[in-house]
Amino acid sequence: MQEPMKEMDPTYEYGEAVDADSPPSLSTRTLRRLLYLAFAALAVLLLVLLPPLISVNRYQKRIANAISDSLGRPVHLDKVSLNLLPLPGFTLENLVVDEDPAFGSEPVIRSNSVRATLRITSLWRRRVEFSTISFTDPSVNLVHLANGKWNLESILLHAAHISAAPTAQRNAGAAPRFPYIEATGARLNFKLDHEKSPFSLTEADFALWLPDPQQWHLRIQARPTRTDTNVSDTGTIQLEGTLGRAASLGQVPISLRGEWRNVPLGQASLVVFGRDAGLRGDMILSANAQGTVSNSAIQARLQLNGARRADFVPAHPLDVDLQCLGTATGDFHGFRDIHCSWPPAGSSDPPTLAISGVIPDIRNPNSAAIEIGTPGLPAATLLEWLHVASSRVPADIAAAGTLTGSLSYRPDDATSTPWQGEMLLTNASLINPGASATSLVAGDIILQSITPPPPDPHRKKQAPARQPIAPPPTGFHLAPTTLHVMAMTAVGIRIELLNHIRSDRIEMNVANQA
Repeated sequence: MQEPMKEMDPTYEYGEAVDADSPPSLSTRTLRRLLYLAFAALAVLLLVLLPPLISVNRYQKRIANAISDSLGRPVHLDKVSLNLLPLPGFTLENLVVDEDPAFGSEPVIRSNSVRATLRITSLWRRRVEFSTISFTDPSVNLVHLANGKWNLESILLHAAHISAAPTAQRNAGAAPRFPYIEATGARLNFKLDHEKSPFSLTEADFALWLPDPQQWHLRIQARPTRTDTNVSDTGTIQLEGTLGRAASLGQVPISLRGEWRNVPLGQASLVVFGRDAGLRGDMILSANAQGTVSNSAIQARLQLNGARRADFVPAHPLDVDLQCLGTATGDFHGFRDIHCSWPPAGSSDPPTLAISGVIPDIRNPNSAAIEIGTPGLPAATLLEWLHVASSRVPADIAAAGTLTGSLSYRPDDATSTPWQGEMLLTNASLINPGASATSLVAGDIILQSITPPPPDPHRKKQAPARQPIAPPPTGFHLAPTTLHVMAMTAVGIRIELLNHIRSDRIEMNVANQA
């Protein structure tokens, strides 16, 4: 059949050859995919190249005013630029939030770069909302005046009067959604009145959002440091909780929990006191606050592991687990109903120490009153503490007995002795096997504070004497105590401490006993 066709149509062979040499045609699906890729590449190219060409500096003043209205403080910007990747938003350069003149002239917030990410869905309602505001390496100044005021108080109360929807709300509503505010690498400086404190928090990561229309949630993690001493390993401070809306700072509902952990005792003393207290070991300090800023219930816990002096290593370092309960008043300027126990209440270990007291004003330490007592502390435990405190205590010495009593501390200017109280060690025994099998102490040991007699207003003034009259005794009085000391002749000597223990001498009478 093909042969006749070739004879009848001379172009048959030529057309067949042309079809064999032509390239294969693209399908419609392939062309569509190529067009999509081209449009996507063009869109990415425009997103990368267009933002630098679009000037938004004309909105710089409007953006600064919007931030100023939300904070209640003047705000300044150097430059605003548009970003389309990875999400549309703005980059603010050199953001400065001015300070209230009553707290000083240094800005309260300064950040070289701030990234504000837009909520795309808010644009359809002709409203600009930000989903995230990110600060990079900001510097924040926290100022506390002598009258108890904080510089951030007005910012917090100003924000409390602005209605906002929760941060995680999916759809836009009548109120704008509160953005997720975060900061990385922040530095928090503290100022007392107009003097900058050497204490600060560095490498701080901060987050603030609104989970509920009436409540903010905050989280902060930072490293404490001081500028007037060389500190390195200072552990980590973490704070997390909620703050509610209120008309005044004292009425703000709070639920906060904080912790200072992974800090050596030596470095902790450098941070708190500005000097090394000569202690070693590890410390964990945690606290919770529930209530309002002006009145809240406090629960704190102090844990020391392997505590010892820095100049020697005892056989058994000291472990401490102290729990305290109390009430914070006056915007955390005072504490009352303080009750501490070691070990914590509910522990399987027997009670060791109990501390109670009140601190009306932390700015006036002389207003504090503290009482320390023990329901029954074994003398063997006291001896273990002495081994931690001093390397001169013999390792093989043994003690027995039970210590009870209490001591109170009231640094009142009217009294020369701030410590008052009485301690009783019953059935006391102290044996040094290397010297003798007989106990050095026999019986009970009573230590009492001396209360000077009040002045007699009816006593007539006498003429000045040639020799000055000795002042009344102060300090503590040790009741007559029997000590057994074995001399080389194996004769027992009974020593009675009859008078007072003072800071300069111990007065005693010695009586021989066959």
